[in-house]
Amino acid sequence: MDNIDRRTLLRLTGGLGLAGLAGCVSTTDEGDGGDGSDGTDSGSDGGDGSDGGSDGDDGTPTETPSGGDGESGPYEIGMVDARTGSLSAFGQRNQRGVELALETVNEVGIGGRGLDITVEDSESESQGGVSAAQKLVNQDGVPFLIGAVGSGVSLAIYESVVQDTDVVQLSQNSTGLGLTEFPGLLRMSPTGRTQSVALADIIAEDGHDTVAVTYVNNNYGQSLADAFVEAWEGDLAYNQAHDQDQQSYSGLLSEMNSSAADAWLFVTYQAEFSTMVNEIYSSGYEGQLYGADSVSGDDVLSNTPEGSMDGMKIVVPSAPVEEDNFRAFASRFEDSFDESPTSWSAYAYDCVVTAALSIQAADEFTGAALQETVREVTRPEGEQVDSFEAASEILADGGGPSDVDYQGVSGPIDFDENGDPVGFLQIQTVQDHEYVGTGFIES
Repeated sequence: MDNIDRRTLLRLTGGLGLAGLAGCVSTTDEGDGGDGSDGTDSGSDGGDGSDGGSDGDDGTPTETPSGGDGESGPYEIGMVDARTGSLSAFGQRNQRGVELALETVNEVGIGGRGLDITVEDSESESQGGVSAAQKLVNQDGVPFLIGAVGSGVSLAIYESVVQDTDVVQLSQNSTGLGLTEFPGLLRMSPTGRTQSVALADIIAEDGHDTVAVTYVNNNYGQSLADAFVEAWEGDLAYNQAHDQDQQSYSGLLSEMNSSAADAWLFVTYQAEFSTMVNEIYSSGYEGQLYGADSVSGDDVLSNTPEGSMDGMKIVVPSAPVEEDNFRAFASRFEDSFDESPTSWSAYAYDCVVTAALSIQAADEFTGAALQETVREVTRPEGEQVDSFEAASEILADGGGPSDVDYQGVSGPIDFDENGDPVGFLQIQTVQDHEYVGTGFIES
């Protein structure tokens, strides 16, 4: 219980009123950060939370939606996000996407009702994520859970809390390859295998024959590195894991330099990569740098010297930035937050909209019913729509979930049999100490 009491609780509310909707936010931040590793699960069995309701005196679930006021209050779902810890930069971007999505949904409503999301902090750790999910599923009884950021955190939540229940789990940001092995665990961001294959192709196309690889020692890092090695046809001069939160990586970098590899590939997080870049720069190493999505971020730019990464290429999940619905989303985002959205914000936005459409399309607000609709509302068999309002109108006019094909601001979703979506990737090149988009790849 202490773990639950100390974690961040963010409640985004948007209940329908006569004059329209606006979300309200309250936060209490007391988390101490974490490592974002996959770790081990808590061993708890978790409850099923399948009906989204509370229990009667005899332990039988009632039909009142969790947190709702009979059949008129807002529907309540849960979200596990990285509010603190090493992945908190992703969490902040997520919450901004969630805020806009709630505004969008609640301006229209779900059959006359609003949508609320209770957000718990994973602290970027598996144990923190499991505790947060247990609170949302077992205590709050949410039938739909968005979460989490780190791949290991998402897997720990699924295996410890969600698996063998009817609760829908949809990860907003997890790209680790291991999630594909759990078809019941959906995700909005594409599998990291697409990144790994793209990086192998790009490094080869750039004329490099040898590569040195280092990856963060968790599920995310190991799976992406393994997929890269499988796709790489050149010489693998170095391939070693590294731990998080180290004061220095000078020994590892010295070994990479001694390998005489043409290219250096990093699959790690922003804080660790910033330390590495500073040590590469101060040591005068000249390897050509490449990276997976998690090394890209403003924190890296602000914590490393000008010119220290110029020419580096990074492959990141991307939204289809030329599409009208993404441009409209980006305009709203910039107006609200005075910055451009990342693909991570777009994924979080689409998680909320997909949840809302699943609720509207379902016969009842239960996990079992939502399991039947969550995939269907994004299938290509339905009518293509690029907004919640347009999709909601089809459902309100008597259409079923298979009549809707929601095209997200992050691109087509179309969950496959493994719970993986269609994905877009962008190639970023560091120029004058800024990330510049230099190409796109559709997975």
